[in-house]
Amino acid sequence: MMSLDIIVLLIVVALIFQRLWRVLGTRPEEEPKKVRLSREGAEKLYKLLKTETEKGLKEAAQTAEVLTPINEEPISETDSVLQKIPGFNKDSFIKGAKKAFQVITEAFNKADAETLKMLVSTSVYKKLQEIIKQRQADDITAETDFICFDKAEIIKAQIDNKNKALISVEFVSEQVNVLRDKDDNVVQGDENYIQTITDVWTFERPLDAHTLNWTLVSTKK
Repeated sequence: MMSLDIIVLLIVVALIFQRLWRVLGTRPEEEPKKVRLSREGAEKLYKLLKTETEKGLKEAAQTAEVLTPINEEPISETDSVLQKIPGFNKDSFIKGAKKAFQVITEAFNKADAETLKMLVSTSVYKKLQEIIKQRQADDITAETDFICFDKAEIIKAQIDNKNKALISVEFVSEQVNVLRDKDDNVVQGDENYIQTITDVWTFERPLDAHTLNWTLVSTKK
């Protein structure tokens, strides 16, 4: 169905055509040599005007559509902070955080101090080292069989007064965790039981740093 605008404009075009026909389509007796517009020519002109009118309406509608502001949903406070971090990409960060979670967990269970020093802050390193030393004193070894992530999601982001970005990630993972004594007996956990564990880790990076590497600065269950 034609829109009201097109109908009105077609009426205008029709009136123009009618006037053209009256003026150019007749030949008064007193002007026998005047050139008149044939009916075929008038019809062509009418069709041309109609086509141009419809084209103009279409272009106007498209322009109006482009200029109409889109009602975008307001972004969250967390996303607003993330946009201020130079070179930040959420997908890449989550992938890196998942990898860091597995590497740090494995290094902790294996008492791999060198790896831990590269990936965690001094305060976190000291806490992990205390646990490692206590296990070593008790002749306890830890084993973690990582199954999968059920969730890895950024739940908080902020920039502190030292111009450092801090991002907290909630990890929900499935693991098998056991502690064994020096005789390889299980003293804690169940090697046949898969646990669903929730951890919240916070990573930090100075905004003016030349590297995109993040450091683990906090761990919570």
